[in-house]
Amino acid sequence: MSAYVDGVHGREGRLGGRRGSVNGASGARRRLRRLVRGLTVGLAAALTVTAVPAGAVASPVEGGAHGGEPHAPEEFVALRTVDPTIIQEMRYFTPHDFMGVRVTGYREPTCLVTRDTADGLHRAQQAFLRRGYSLKVYDCYRPQRAVNHFMDWAKDLDDQRMKGEFYPRIDKSTLFRDGYIAEKSGHSRDSTVDLTLVKLPALPTRPYVPGEPLSPCYGPKESRFPDNSLDMGTGFDCFDTLAHTLDPRVKGKQRANRLLLKQGMEQAGFTNYPSEWWHYTLTPETFPDTSFDFPVSWRSVTGRRNHRAETARSRC
Repeated sequence: MSAYVDGVHGREGRLGGRRGSVNGASGARRRLRRLVRGLTVGLAAALTVTAVPAGAVASPVEGGAHGGEPHAPEEFVALRTVDPTIIQEMRYFTPHDFMGVRVTGYREPTCLVTRDTADGLHRAQQAFLRRGYSLKVYDCYRPQRAVNHFMDWAKDLDDQRMKGEFYPRIDKSTLFRDGYIAEKSGHSRDSTVDLTLVKLPALPTRPYVPGEPLSPCYGPKESRFPDNSLDMGTGFDCFDTLAHTLDPRVKGKQRANRLLLKQGMEQAGFTNYPSEWWHYTLTPETFPDTSFDFPVSWRSVTGRRNHRAETARSRC
């Protein structure tokens, strides 16, 4: 695990005193002392660094991924470079989510994870492939700016355009209280993924059309929005207690499908979040105390090489 530091940036100030006349050598000495004090404070601020505290949002590798935005640290990879067989349906890049818009920070529909998480997913995928299934990821690394977008949306009680599908039985004003929306997410530390299972060969799925009629996420599979995954009893991101992994109302094939996913992921080193059948975290986490905010894009992980090369050239 790498450690990162943030620079301390002080406010810019002006050197100078109150307007008035200063006569003789004593006035000159006072001006000189002010100048020296100002330069000393400025130099100290420029040289000071502090460690990122636990729970902080870090921008660990500054560079030019997107107009000066941070790159991902070396521990992050694009999942497709480790296991291209895992299906990716990155929901927050599309308007088919509980807000009805693309989420802030999702520049491309790609899954970014830590190398440890990618290796764990690869282990799980190999086991599922032997049984005729494939993993399908809905969300992987989630920048803190996306979590902030969720927070802002949850406070806007007038925006309920997707209520009919994602939270039909939930009053939006209770989303914070009930734990559906929170200020921090394990996805921003990025050992957490949202996923499901697909029976192979995978059937194609149609895209969501904004404004189309919505069906409750907890309804029968044939009435929910089309998804080529196994029937887990609810759709992804269903804000309902029926989405709790071991909810006793979920029985038969739906319960068996949830347990199939759960057991396979646990054997690969992941732990399920009991309130969401799709939510799994690799244990131990690579970054248990640090959230990140680089954008979701290939350049966040591939641009690191160019940034290092540019830095090396600038030092020559």
